[in-house]
Amino acid sequence: MISTRIAIFASGTGSNALKIMEHFAGNAETVVCLVVSNKDDAGVLLYAKQHQVNTLVINKSDFYSDRSIVPDLEKAGINFIVLAGFLWKVPDAIINAYSNRMINIHPALLPKYGGKGMYGSRVHEAVLAAGDTTSGITIHLVDEHYDNGKIIFQATCPVAELDTPETLADKIHALEHRHFAGVIDEYIQKLHHS
Repeated sequence: MISTRIAIFASGTGSNALKIMEHFAGNAETVVCLVVSNKDDAGVLLYAKQHQVNTLVINKSDFYSDRSIVPDLEKAGINFIVLAGFLWKVPDAIINAYSNRMINIHPALLPKYGGKGMYGSRVHEAVLAAGDTTSGITIHLVDEHYDNGKIIFQATCPVAELDTPETLADKIHALEHRHFAGVIDEYIQKLHHS
């Protein structure tokens, strides 16, 4: 019996989404059922097709309208959302419908280097500019503010003197790929047993 139906929201190539789809492949209770993207040429859509996961490409006006996409999610039976490199702020209608059932990953150790405009290489550039010796990832619940929800998990990596935004991004991606799917799985299990 399937008890958790996941929608992954992603804007880019989808390497984290792919790891999540692979992690839950063959799982009888937790299934990735939908990939939502705001770009019709996003690489994540190809990964979804390879894994026979339905896709939904959204536009900004519909996403932020009063209707939002909550009915589409409900029609697909979605009861959990994962943001995996999704760059739009999620509207309140979705946040309210999926309270405590929506997770995001951020490429820094929140509360540092979070907030509007802090994504991708901008985060790594800020970490390097500050001279930090450690960076990492934060997996957190989503609320109405950017990168603000309750922190579920963090993992760290050293920042070397010769690191560039690109080399730091490689370290962060390795942490994301190692931890994100497993943390989602653990969180869902806790939800079922609470």
